[in-house]
Formats: sequence, C-alpha cells, structure tokens
Amino acid sequence: MWTGGAVFVISLVFCAVSYFERWSVVTGGGWPAVLVNALLLGVFAAHHSVFARDRVKQWLARRVPDHLLRSVYVWIASLLFLGTCAAWRPIGHQLFQVSGAQVWLHAAVQLLGVSIIALVVRDLDPLELAGIRQSPADGHLTTDGPYRLVRHPLYFGWILIVFGAAHMTGDRLAFATLTTAYLAIAIPWEEQSLVRTYGDEYRRYRRAVRWRMIPFIY
Repeated sequence: MWTGGAVFVISLVFCAVSYFERWSVVTGGGWPAVLVNALLLGVFAAHHSVFARDRVKQWLARRVPDHLLRSVYVWIASLLFLGTCAAWRPIGHQLFQVSGAQVWLHAAVQLLGVSIIALVVRDLDPLELAGIRQSPADGHLTTDGPYRLVRHPLYFGWILIVFGAAHMTGDRLAFATLTTAYLAIAIPWEEQSLVRTYGDEYRRYRRAVRWRMIPFIY
C-alpha cells in the first residue's frame, strides 16, 4: 500500500514537472501530436470506467483482499498517468505569454486552485486518496467549505491550475482541455455512485448546490 502511495505521489510530481517545464516548448508535432496525446489520456480515462463496472469489481473482489482493493486501483491509475505524461508527444505553438503585473494575476489564480485542492484533500484524507488507507464504512458526506460553491471542488481547483498559466503553449492547453473534458464526462457516473452511497442526503445536497465543477457555468 505504501509503495502504491509512493507511485501516486511520483506520478503527480512528474505531471507537475512536465506541465511547468517539458510542456513550455513552442515547437512540436502540431495536430498529429494532439491526436496521439488524446489517445493516451483516453486510455488513462478508460481505466476509471472499467473499474466502475460491477463485473470488474466482482472479479477483483475474488482475487484481491478487501484492504488492498483501493491500493490496486491507485497503482494502476498512477502508472497509467505516469505513462501518459512520459509518452506525451510535444505539440508546440505558443498561444500567449503575459508579462508584468499580469503574471502575478495568473499566479494568484493557480495558487487559488492549489489552496482549494489542499482544503479538499485535507477533508478527504490524503492517505485514502493515495490508496494507503481504505474508505471508512461509516464515512460522512462533506458539504461545507469549498463544497458549498461547487459539488466537485477538487476539479474546480484543477481547472484553475491548468488554465491559469501565464505562458500558455499548445501542450498546456491540450492537457488542460483534455483532462477537464475527462472530468466533466466522469461526473455523472461519479454522482450516481454517490447517490448509491449516501441516498437522499446526496440528492438534497445536489439540489442545494447547483454547479458541478465551475461556478455559474457547469
């Protein structure tokens, strides 16, 4: 479980390094590279859909001890994400690069995203996210803090970070757009699972907080 958690952290660090360094290039393969990268992220996204299927869950439950199920999921997801970032084909092109005071504005947007994610992770338990600790059977539904703004504040924080770059290249825009699209598509399935877990409590919360991941937009 702890080695799986280490791979989880390594995949996030490698993604951050790729975003801020490797994907700052302005030369690359253009649209063909976009298609390859979309396919890579599609494989990573498919993992979530496959693990959500009852048949797959039942198959794993017969082969993996209950206390390791979450760790197995995190292991596979982390390796796929690490592989996606490592195999990423440079797209190139520069959309914009701000300077002066506007740089600080973009930095503030990204720091706001980091702060929102930190608040959410603190409530969710980082060890659970990393697959080291299992979800408690009597877990409660969190509805305070950033959850009063959107139902999936972790995704909102992610959007602020990836779209808040002061230097926007083709690679950064493609990564931001593709990952955000994946999150938006995954939300309905995730909320179905939350309804099964929390029932009417989540239905009431969903009626009270209208926006899914972007305030006043979606």
